[in-house]
Amino acid sequence: MSIIQLLLVAMGLMAFMVLGYLGFSGPSATKESARRLQAVRYRHSESTLDKVEAQLRKAVAARKPRAHQIAGSQSRTAALALRLHRTGKGWTLSQYAYTSLGIALAITVLMYLKSGAALLSLGFGVVAGVGIPHMAVNRAINKRYVAFTTKFPDAIELLVRGLRSGLPVTETLGVIASEVPGPVGEEFKSITERIKIGKTMEDALQDTADRLNMPEFSFFCITLAIQRETGGNLAETLSNLADVLRKRGQMKLKIKAMSSESKASAYIVGALPFIVFGLIWFVNPTYISGFFSDERLIVIGLGGLTWMSIGGFIMAKMVSFEI
Repeated sequence: MSIIQLLLVAMGLMAFMVLGYLGFSGPSATKESARRLQAVRYRHSESTLDKVEAQLRKAVAARKPRAHQIAGSQSRTAALALRLHRTGKGWTLSQYAYTSLGIALAITVLMYLKSGAALLSLGFGVVAGVGIPHMAVNRAINKRYVAFTTKFPDAIELLVRGLRSGLPVTETLGVIASEVPGPVGEEFKSITERIKIGKTMEDALQDTADRLNMPEFSFFCITLAIQRETGGNLAETLSNLADVLRKRGQMKLKIKAMSSESKASAYIVGALPFIVFGLIWFVNPTYISGFFSDERLIVIGLGGLTWMSIGGFIMAKMVSFEI
């Protein structure tokens, strides 16, 4: 048995042990006790804040994201179609598949012509064909998310002004669809179209919330749901929500500015080995050809990639904050 086969067997055994531990370890006792104490506090507390928070949790639990469950449980194709829809680009599954196949073939052919290693070229081609379109879709989703969250507080304030002037909620949603540009106007236009064909406003909003999977829009839907159950001044509640969303966006920008230096350092340090490897391979292929034929160098290269991946994951978690 060669050293590569031994390495693969060891990695498989380690993965099996980790999965077995995660499968049989059960829930954390600390988290379970904290959850029970939290439930007791909500049940017996006389504080108005605790009662409102408990009512909010009940309203959130009662809202079932049907579209998200269908996309996740029906098939991977439906989940991929939902991700493509979230980009707002109008990309189809066939276009995504053809793009992935084209990238995989191109990278495989180029790697094989340069290195002569068929299996290695095929592996790089498959990884590139799967990874590059996936990263492009993630980038498009994040870009649309930023555009949506930037304009969404303006849309809520427009809704507040419409409510204070005496317009009904459904008519004000139509005003937002026509006045606010970008993804916010597109999503509210789809909401008004669903309402026109007979859906209730709550169902139309929930469908959009399930499809977008954005916490800001979920806050908006939950606010409307709680106001329908408890009553009160909807305009004032939405005005407070718009202020909270603006402060949330400002906090995200502040965190992004504070962590930009660390991210730039991580990008540079992570990219340098690949850039140097590619330049040496382009200038003198024979000097570095051992990484494609010598088993010891292959194992060292795979180990280096593993440790670099672990380091990149740790650095990404260090600069990632939930707001």
